[in-house]
Amino acid sequence: MSEEYTVTSQRKIGSGLGRDSTAAEVIAGIDLTGKTAIVTGGYSGLGLETVRAMASAGAAVVVPARRPEHARDVLAAAGLAPATVGGDVSVAELDLADQGSVKDFAAGFLAGAGPGTSRSLDILINNAAIMASPERRVGPGWESQFATNHLGHFALTNLLWPALAAAQGARVVSLSSTGHKLSGIRFDDLNFDAGYDKWRAYGQAKTANALFAIQLDALGRDFGVRAFAVHPGGIMTELQRHLPREEMIAAGWMDQHGKLDPRFKTPAQGAATSVWAATAPALEGMGGVYCEDCDIAEATVPGSPEARIRGVDAHAVDREAAARLWQLSAEMTGINAFRG
Repeated sequence: MSEEYTVTSQRKIGSGLGRDSTAAEVIAGIDLTGKTAIVTGGYSGLGLETVRAMASAGAAVVVPARRPEHARDVLAAAGLAPATVGGDVSVAELDLADQGSVKDFAAGFLAGAGPGTSRSLDILINNAAIMASPERRVGPGWESQFATNHLGHFALTNLLWPALAAAQGARVVSLSSTGHKLSGIRFDDLNFDAGYDKWRAYGQAKTANALFAIQLDALGRDFGVRAFAVHPGGIMTELQRHLPREEMIAAGWMDQHGKLDPRFKTPAQGAATSVWAATAPALEGMGGVYCEDCDIAEATVPGSPEARIRGVDAHAVDREAAARLWQLSAEMTGINAFRG
């Protein structure tokens, strides 16, 4: 394939959808019967709405969860227990901050097809995340936001590669955010050993999520696997659990009475872009781009009034940085489906 043919331009395609579109509207008319999807963090906030949409279209959805029993209770309360919707919904244990747990989950999923057969995975939505959390080290001393949001999903995707390749048309969606605008990749101090800043650490992790999609698409497109980065929008979910109310008021996210800024989306609206990137026929043959509001995003216009809240910054779609981050992540985790 030629470079001109495979590289998708970072510009809108006129999807006909927008900021207020919901996951249910995006999935309407799409049949996922016989398809399998994995949605990390699929039992709260955006993840729960994403699972709801996928299952309503007939997909079998696997929800990895650090607390499996809690996840099953939440899904059941939402009417997403097995056999209650178009597709079955199941739960399996996974802690993205623990590379051993990631390996166990992936091995269990791949073994689910039975001896002598291969299991396919049509949709992988790397949705789970932590945000602006207190300083914490995991694994061999990794900063926890980078380790959970990026390295956990990096290892998971690479370990599931046989199933993604077997699907012959799989899509991988990596949830980034406008948080990427807070920091590029700190290649000289990934783990903030020189001093921790919770928001810069979150920004680095979200940039990593975007760059991961860029490089995965470059590596996977010849195998029929396409990848997209997604900004879901501002949504009030459990993601904000580490933030004091006073900090959110000071940031303008809500007023003193708890009323949200009107720019915030509902969880159903927030899940829409993930669902669109994972299923939209309009994206056939495309990949390696950053999306927002159910369309491919435009590049950020530096200095513009909306530069902080709209578009994608150049450092988050830099192909050289994406390749460098991939190699570094492979060295850190010891996992790389494309080695040699």
